[in-house]
Amino acid sequence: MSSGAGTFKFQDVVKRFRAWGDFVGAVPYGSGHINDTFKVTFNMAGAPVHYLLQRINHTIFKDPLAVMDNIVRVTNHVRARLTAEGVGDVTRHSLCVVFTRDAQPCHQDGDGNWWRMYLFVEGAKTYDTIQNEKQAFEAARAYARFQNLLADLPAPRLHETIPDFHNTPIRLKALQSAIATDGCNRAVETRSEIAFVERRAAQCGHLLERHAKGEIPERITHNDTKLNNVMLDEATGKGVCVVDLDTVMPGLALYDFGDMVRSATAAAPEDERDLGKVRMRIEMFEPIARGYLSEARFINPAEREELVFSGRLITLMIGMRFLTDYLQGDVYFKTKRPGQNLDRCRVQFKMVESMEAQADAMERILARA
Repeated sequence: MSSGAGTFKFQDVVKRFRAWGDFVGAVPYGSGHINDTFKVTFNMAGAPVHYLLQRINHTIFKDPLAVMDNIVRVTNHVRARLTAEGVGDVTRHSLCVVFTRDAQPCHQDGDGNWWRMYLFVEGAKTYDTIQNEKQAFEAARAYARFQNLLADLPAPRLHETIPDFHNTPIRLKALQSAIATDGCNRAVETRSEIAFVERRAAQCGHLLERHAKGEIPERITHNDTKLNNVMLDEATGKGVCVVDLDTVMPGLALYDFGDMVRSATAAAPEDERDLGKVRMRIEMFEPIARGYLSEARFINPAEREELVFSGRLITLMIGMRFLTDYLQGDVYFKTKRPGQNLDRCRVQFKMVESMEAQADAMERILARA
């Protein structure tokens, strides 16, 4: 986390929001790379009440109001759909934005920081690494259900909060530019990683080419479907709530499935230095496929054909992004130690190799699912 809990004047920030009770304190929460997130405690009539407070990284999300417009529209629609389906406790199954006292979805403080607040989802937690097949199934099912609930979101089209976020050819060009510039003199030490990308460069535009032909449609997607963006019930293990909605925008459903495969099947942490521990766990791919296809009623034959490939493509792209950031001086992803982004890149590329080696087995699993 780039900013400690003591850096900000939380009492001044939280009083801008319609939060109930008396402010007690705030502590860092979660393991996200981008925003600063805090669990905030209030005392209300002698009982603790919690909220989630986030400082939006406006260097990355350059239009926080557009981000919040998307989030408010999406969460309102999801809760309306859940209510219509008779689901109880809808405020636990969808993020709920706490508005400011002047009825805005976010607040800009005197230092230019943008803040937002959500109700805190109690009795559920996220996991950075999936621990068992049930968690993999439930997380994949939750993301597919999230996509289903948004399939009938009315116009207008959502804002693109980060344009070309999953446009792999553009990500490739950004990497090539970083290599050519080499502002931090790091290209020499990453020659093998650069060569790895070059051997697979022709794959980068495949999904967008099929989209351009009308075979793969645009949908509303989450675009950051790591396993730690689904809250799982601490008692039952069931998927409760999809979180981290900054990148919910128009995209391809395959991006979401591919990123699930990337994160949920990983046998090692994202920045593991011992690459001998890194592999795609085929035993976790099976529950992901079952969980996703059990709810993804929208998926068409062309999308289904590319499910296995999407895992490799998104993993390659994420590795390219880590490599680009490393070459540029670690300006995008938060780092806690030198070389962390390069380690992250190497883990992703090792995962790509593991997926390539097990592609046939993954196709057989999908055929059964």
